[in-house]
Amino acid sequence: MSRRTFVAPVVLLALAPAPAFAASPLMSAEWTQQACTAWNQNPTLTNGLAKWIGNDKGRGYKAIHLYRTDCGLATATELVIVKENGKAVCRHGGPITHAKLDHAVDYTMHATTGRWKEMGDGDYGPMKAMMFGRLQFTGPKMEAMGVMGPFEAFLRMPGKVAWDKACPGG
Repeated sequence: MSRRTFVAPVVLLALAPAPAFAASPLMSAEWTQQACTAWNQNPTLTNGLAKWIGNDKGRGYKAIHLYRTDCGLATATELVIVKENGKAVCRHGGPITHAKLDHAVDYTMHATTGRWKEMGDGDYGPMKAMMFGRLQFTGPKMEAMGVMGPFEAFLRMPGKVAWDKACPGG
């Protein structure tokens, strides 16, 4: 092989545009990790949920399990929120690390892909989502009612963090 035939492909690769990275499936471990990062960049969540995070039964965290109903419970992921410097900070987003939740302080939320998209697009807020069964919710409901503003910012995550329609793990 001559030097010329070897160099040409290398030069072509160097000049080729970088491949675009595909968005992760909504509610996948990768997407949930990105949502955790977005949480920490959103003062409505970090400051607005500062009192909410205090109801953790002394464990030092609250866990939220999320999934898309049409993809199934087996695809659930987790956000772990802690109190740090007086704020509600996301410490973990990804695979479930707390298999058993205490729904006196923790949450499980699921909705169809279409409903997550609608909430992410701001078509409606948490009150309508829960009242009409568009968001299935297990956890301390009265507590959630007291933080509807920040909770709405949370439901907007599917409109802030890029995703694709494939089911996680599919």
